Amino acid sequence: MQIKQLLRIMTRLRSRHGCPWDREQTHQSIIRCLKSESREVIRAIENNDYHNLQEELGDLLLQVVFHSQLAREAGKFTFNDVVRTLNRKLVRRHPHVFGKSKARTSEEVLKQWADIKAREKKQRKKSCHSANA
Repeated sequence: MQIKQLLRIMTRLRSRHGCPWDREQTHQSIIRCLKSESREVIRAIENNDYHNLQEELGDLLLQVVFHSQLAREAGKFTFNDVVRTLNRKLVRRHPHVFGKSKARTSEEVLKQWADIKAREKKQRKKSCHSANA
């Protein structure tokens, strides 16, 4: 329920009756915000500052929501598309948890992840070349 409220807030901020600053932003103009928030999350983790980490993770989530809202307005994708893609990726890249593959150590997991990622990249290139042909 909280995530739905967050998405409604972002839609409102970007609306005609929302915030002038938020309405002016583009993917490019908020790159600096994404970088800054990422650094602040890292700093909170390095300092074991869990109170601040909670707030900074929220600020980082705002960046994901903001970019998703911009993409939704442009007809590219939605926040739900981002989450769906992530869910599928997590299941696909963890066949030792969600499938029949075996990985008993972290090293085996990382190798399997890298192999799966490489296959996906190869398939994307193949699909891209097929679409352009």
